[in-house]
Amino acid sequence: MSTSTKARSRKAIVTGAAFLAAGALVLSGCASSGDEPTDEETKEAVVPGDGTTADGVLRVGTILPITGSLAFLGPPEFAGVDLAEQEINDYFGTLAEAPFEITVEHRDSSDGETDIASQSASELVDLDTDVVIGAASSGVSFSFVDQLIAAGVVQISPANTSPDFTTYADGDFYWRTAPSDVIQGDALANHIINSGGTSLGIIYVNDAYGEGLAKYTSEPFEAAGGTVAESVAYNLNETSFQSQIDTVLAAGVDSIALIGFQESLTMLPILLNNESIDPSTVYLVDGNLSNFGDDIDVNAEGLSGTLPGNPAAGDFRDRLLAIDPSLQDFSYAAESYDAVILSALAALQGGDDASATVKDNLQTVSEGGTKCTTFAECAALIEAGEDIDYDGASGPIEFDENGDPTQAMIGIYRYGADNMYTLETTVEGSL
Repeated sequence: MSTSTKARSRKAIVTGAAFLAAGALVLSGCASSGDEPTDEETKEAVVPGDGTTADGVLRVGTILPITGSLAFLGPPEFAGVDLAEQEINDYFGTLAEAPFEITVEHRDSSDGETDIASQSASELVDLDTDVVIGAASSGVSFSFVDQLIAAGVVQISPANTSPDFTTYADGDFYWRTAPSDVIQGDALANHIINSGGTSLGIIYVNDAYGEGLAKYTSEPFEAAGGTVAESVAYNLNETSFQSQIDTVLAAGVDSIALIGFQESLTMLPILLNNESIDPSTVYLVDGNLSNFGDDIDVNAEGLSGTLPGNPAAGDFRDRLLAIDPSLQDFSYAAESYDAVILSALAALQGGDDASATVKDNLQTVSEGGTKCTTFAECAALIEAGEDIDYDGASGPIEFDENGDPTQAMIGIYRYGADNMYTLETTVEGSL
């Protein structure tokens, strides 16, 4: 798809999403993980569809945030997808005959307060999309994953971290390039312990993402000798968080973890303007780690947080900036890029662009073969008849039988006086 075509598509989606948000009903299933279809009886009722047929075009759709409280996560993810599409088609352009073409259609996921994501999924299914990249939020993905399973469409999330997806009955159509929060929670807990924390208060968003990450932070924190003195939830539609903050502060904690999304912009000034709070004792996670700059009227210097994946640096960052020069945050850009690259390699390995072919070959191109790190290098090996092991921009990946990456790097980032974060160190984790 040409750049001009994509620009027209993106504009149309933003306009449509704004209209939908005005009249959409609140999607209650995203407010609490207890409302999500995680029991065996419900999951078994979803019969995987036959999927798309091979037609010479690998159609990739995205369901990523353009509007809503998660919109700040969208730009780097879109850039990663668009960069992968460009590089795949550039490589195919060097061949005498390309095995297939790859195109991308962008759609909005918004957040858990609307049904925009499920409408976007319906649109992409109607367009015979082979692979969907998204959503950014685990709770949002739960709102449409069954639609894609029923249609036999492959879904690869670059940012879903809820452990609930590991055992979800998905017919092998759901995958993710982001690691389970079992890994990030362990890294966050150890970071807080290593920073001197002994008594932890957690404020978390009441959805699959927040509940899961709170649980998998609490368990290793207490196993290391710390105490989780208070853990309180809030709903996405709340606008005041004073009661949750008061509850945590009343527990006399020496460390506070905020697990949520952009609503943390409202919480941080309350916390950091409190003279009893040292910013270095407040911790963020992937959902709210953002270069705040002037967006918050408070000094966040010393604040730190965790973010899965390799930092976007060097040549990869330059390539992303060539796609979108306005990028400041690069969260999950690498995971989005790798999701598209893996989809194309799976199609190439399997011999056609049908969704079932992609599904059946995703694991094998991620592990156990000849190491390769670019689409061109991996594609040449496949064309030579070799099995490959793609190590991507986000790390080694290596899918297991559940569609989870078994190895991951977690970055520890710290804020400076300009309210912008920089990498402090990385830790490796595995399932």
